[in-house]
Amino acid sequence: MEALRAVQILNPSGEIIMPRPDHPRVICVANQKGGVGKTTTTVNLAVALALHGNRVLVVDLDPQGNASTGLNVPHHAGVPDVYDCLIDNVPLAEVAQGVEGIPNLFCVPATIDLAGAEIELVSVVARESRLARAIAGHPEKFDYVFIDCPPSLGLLTVNALCAAQEVLIPIQCEYYALEGLNQLINNINLVRQHLNPTLDVSTILLTMYDRRTRLADAVEQDVRNHFGAKVLNAVIPRNVRVSEAPSYGQSVMTYDPGSRGATSYFEAALEIAMRGVNTGGTA
Repeated sequence: MEALRAVQILNPSGEIIMPRPDHPRVICVANQKGGVGKTTTTVNLAVALALHGNRVLVVDLDPQGNASTGLNVPHHAGVPDVYDCLIDNVPLAEVAQGVEGIPNLFCVPATIDLAGAEIELVSVVARESRLARAIAGHPEKFDYVFIDCPPSLGLLTVNALCAAQEVLIPIQCEYYALEGLNQLINNINLVRQHLNPTLDVSTILLTMYDRRTRLADAVEQDVRNHFGAKVLNAVIPRNVRVSEAPSYGQSVMTYDPGSRGATSYFEAALEIAMRGVNTGGTA
């Protein structure tokens, strides 16, 4: 069974089972709480969709650069990165790097320079829409653009919310995860009212689910009752393979494609792809 799952996920035949959307979907992966699986979700969904025939761009907007690490894209000091696009108007195409071993996947890395961007953006003209302009100016059209946000609600996250049409919120199955959710939803509503009227919280993904605890079950029920159909049926379990993969510069999809973690992210990616086709691009 594990071998069969691995073949399905790695897709050596190149068969397209995740349909391409009819227009590019720009998805911001946001939650101001740290450690809920934003970067892991961004990397694994991007790899799953790219392995199944979609052209995908990952924009690493977190100064820690973890998404760049997970995709094995160089992001040491001096590498052209998303900071250059935001502050110096360098075209996105000049800083995007191909991800080794995955033909349809590209990444715009984040270096430590990005840590200063919050302050530098304050005095820049049209500071909230710098990223939106950079993505719109990219000559190639991608099926999916995933923006990995920092764990805060500062100007970098606002840039991501202005550039995206959809927000994907990963929610850890623990009580504290629900506490900051109202603030995030309020901020998204503010951005929708004043800066980006098309923004929609399209997808909620439950992460780090531990079936052995009643709490995880209670949090899942709360989230499903509140958000309804926006919550994906696929749930990401706590899985050691998911945690190990970044230390090898890989996603869990390529590190251990037969694992429960890889299967769960594959199912989540498939669900996102199917929803996009069924509803004309937004879930």
